[in-house]
Amino acid sequence: MDFFSDILSKVKGDYIDVFFEEKITNQLQMEENKVQKCSSVFDKGLGVRVIKDEKTFYAYTNDLTKKGIEELVSSLTNMKSKNIINLKKINPSINFPIKTNPNELAISEKINFLKRANDVSWKESPNIKQVKVLYGDSFQKIIIANSEGALTEEERIHTLFLIHVVAYENGIIQTGYEVIGGLKGLEIFEENSPEELSLKATKRALMMLKARRIKGGRMPVVISSEAGGTMIHEAVGHGLEADLVQEGLSVYSDKLGKRFASEFITVIDDPTLPNMRGSYVFDDEGTPSQRTVLVEKGVLVNYLYDKYTAMKEGKSSTGNGRRQSYEHYPIPRMSNTYIAPGNHSPEDIIRSVEKGLFVKKMGGGQVNTVTGEFVFEVQEGYIIEKGAIGEPVRGALLIGTGQEVLKNIDMVGNDLGFSIGTCGKNSQGVPVTDGMPTLRIPEIVVGGEVE
Repeated sequence: MDFFSDILSKVKGDYIDVFFEEKITNQLQMEENKVQKCSSVFDKGLGVRVIKDEKTFYAYTNDLTKKGIEELVSSLTNMKSKNIINLKKINPSINFPIKTNPNELAISEKINFLKRANDVSWKESPNIKQVKVLYGDSFQKIIIANSEGALTEEERIHTLFLIHVVAYENGIIQTGYEVIGGLKGLEIFEENSPEELSLKATKRALMMLKARRIKGGRMPVVISSEAGGTMIHEAVGHGLEADLVQEGLSVYSDKLGKRFASEFITVIDDPTLPNMRGSYVFDDEGTPSQRTVLVEKGVLVNYLYDKYTAMKEGKSSTGNGRRQSYEHYPIPRMSNTYIAPGNHSPEDIIRSVEKGLFVKKMGGGQVNTVTGEFVFEVQEGYIIEKGAIGEPVRGALLIGTGQEVLKNIDMVGNDLGFSIGTCGKNSQGVPVTDGMPTLRIPEIVVGGEVE
């Protein structure tokens, strides 16, 4: 504690924090029936951030010797002080227990996860041309101290497993992708074994080889809860991060307190959800995690703040200051972001559509946060005919704007599904979870073949 107090006492500013990190990252990758990568990386370092006159100054080092720390502090030469900081440790109000620590498993057994998934895919069909399987786990210890006198400590264990399958036939290439993970240990395999994940990804790729191309146009679209929350994350979530709002880079910059979405839409960001990939006890500024309602029954009620953006508006942080590592200063980021469930059953939503598109799994996409415009790929989609799911179709794209989609959604399911990922912003990647229930968009542009 004295170590952190000493650093804080030597630097002057409106707000100062010290971020210490110790991290071990293990990664295994199998491709072309061989283990292509087997790495274990250890890193340890310290970052000091100073906020003064609404400007941020940041310096970091992995040299934790006395000389290294002195050089770090001296790099902030214009902000030296002799303040006395008395730190008080903040105890967490929640915890995320790990059932099976990945560190207790031998590398050979982790490699076996890869082989099991790999073998299933290759045996399924001669049309499978490429299989890539990745396993990763990490152990991260974080200590944060700030000039407000708070000190927090947290340990995070993340585990990830993904498989990517490529199928080819008659000049057509299709892919299947499945990923699981979270703030968890090896219990990620309790619901889905490596074989089950591999078979699901493989069958999707093979099925889409046979699917006909969809005819484009405006039509009703039902997005399944199985599709995950890619759309809510990209088309809406980023635009509600306070730094983009304050810089005028968000289409939602002037809509606080205003209705901009359907009354059926409530959007929540919640890092307190148990063991989700985007969960944490404290954010990367030491603020306790909390549930934040962003949109309530169509009305924008809040943005996602870190300490810096909150200070600019005289508000409190929502606990969304996140960073990739000690080499980065924190910025407002999503955690576990989702649309809250509604009152309709998924079956009733599908039955309500005479003819349209059913999206079972989303692919990648692009979003302009200034205008809200987006284009999303549909990895697995089906035609809806007379209220029933019909044949699979490929080549579908969802094209529109976030505000248009949210305003038009008129049915929201009573289910809820999540997808996981690593969100990139300002050259930083952080683990996130996105979710939504089954929902109906009565009309949206679907890209495909031209009639």
